[in-house]
Amino acid sequence: MYVLVVDDNAELLELVVTSLEREGHRVASLTTASEAMSSLDRSTFDVIVLDIGLPDGSGIDVCRKARARGLSTPILILTARAAVDQRVEGLDAGADDFLAKPFAVAELRARVRALGRRTGISAARTWSHGSVALDFPKRYATVEGREVPLTAREWSILDVLASARGRVVPRTRILEEVWSDGDSAAAASLDVLMTRIRKKLGSDAVRTVRGEGYALA
Repeated sequence: MYVLVVDDNAELLELVVTSLEREGHRVASLTTASEAMSSLDRSTFDVIVLDIGLPDGSGIDVCRKARARGLSTPILILTARAAVDQRVEGLDAGADDFLAKPFAVAELRARVRALGRRTGISAARTWSHGSVALDFPKRYATVEGREVPLTAREWSILDVLASARGRVVPRTRILEEVWSDGDSAAAASLDVLMTRIRKKLGSDAVRTVRGEGYALA
């Protein structure tokens, strides 16, 4: 997906952009409301991540103006406050979702993916390699045309790997995305499930890059 991120906090902006790029998204970043409006006139995005507190205006105003111009792109509002009245104002302005600061990067990525799915956009909806085929929306896996049952957590792991579009996904990111934890128990579970996935789909379906992580073939 092509994601626009608008936030004037340089450190947070870099964190969000880097995180989304690692997931395989193309990301544009801006720091002001005026830049955002200008960019929306020139470019088409799949999802917009928009901070409320911008130096030259409110993200809610940007959202309202964008909707008034007929923009239908899903918008995720970032806010330092989770007050009900602010959420109502944002929803009335046309926002699709809210995320209060501070937030977990894994949750931000999940919300961006969810907004993309609402409009039929996703980092990866199907994947195939040799005789193996995965259909993520249907949660349907086949090997040589025969259905192979996968657990919900196995699907979650494969979804994270598929979203990277062939790039290596660090173990720490898989633990963060699937378990929201990186303790020894979660790490041991990941090892067990990776072994099961390879038994079900074939040993070459997922490759291990020592010292880095995993990637789909």
